[in-house]
Amino acid sequence: MRRRTFIATLGGAAAWPVVARAQPRALPIIGFLSSAAPGPYQPFVEAFRRGLNETGFIEDQNVMIEYRWAESRFDRLPALATDLVGHNVAVIAATGGPPSALAAKAATSTIPIVFIVASDPIKLGLVSSLNHPGGNATGVNLFAVAVEPKKLEFLHEIAPKAQTIGAFVNPRNTNAETVVVAVETAARTLGLQINVVKVSTADEFGAAFGSLVQQTAGALLVAADPFFNAQREALVALAAQHALPAIYEWREFVAAGGLMSYGTKLSEAYQQMGIQG
Repeated sequence: MRRRTFIATLGGAAAWPVVARAQPRALPIIGFLSSAAPGPYQPFVEAFRRGLNETGFIEDQNVMIEYRWAESRFDRLPALATDLVGHNVAVIAATGGPPSALAAKAATSTIPIVFIVASDPIKLGLVSSLNHPGGNATGVNLFAVAVEPKKLEFLHEIAPKAQTIGAFVNPRNTNAETVVVAVETAARTLGLQINVVKVSTADEFGAAFGSLVQQTAGALLVAADPFFNAQREALVALAAQHALPAIYEWREFVAAGGLMSYGTKLSEAYQQMGIQG
């Protein structure tokens, strides 16, 4: 689905739901589905709106946006996606990782879906190929899982004396095991010991950092994950408190005071999401 197709989806009367056609003054609706929480993700929502503005769509003027936030409770996503379908949205922007995209995909085979994911959308079953997505879904692939080994290399360069590295992974993410395999393989290549700590709630942060101290970890890799991104200020503060050099995926962590990041500028990905189709 190319950019012009996405624009037609929003602006073409033939593509609007029956309700919108019956009420000529009604505005087309975009469904915004996220696995995260609204507060920490407001900068990315603003970036998404900027992308829409570039294609001529302005919220509350010629398009409406219905927001649905799972707040890191992935089990809520199927119901939230179904709710958006029930609101006759013209398109669903599925954000916050694979769970949102998969929930949207399961909820509709006809409404266009634009997603942001950090792992291979082909393996996830979202598209048939990168060049020709097919079906009703397309989006932005951040390739974040693929750069986890490179993050470990950079971390090793700035903390060469750290032979034990901690890695925070969210077990609720569908790509968790792929991330674990990637960092463990990279650690063996570098001659490092990697200790994976699975963290899925903010309440587990204290115990997670305590585990790293007990394991005498000398540095920390935080895997790309919407939950960690939403908790970036707390993670950065705790890493500083425990004097652990840490590397993150998104530059927003560095803006919050983190040591370093390596990966896509997430706000630009959200802006592209608003533009593309």
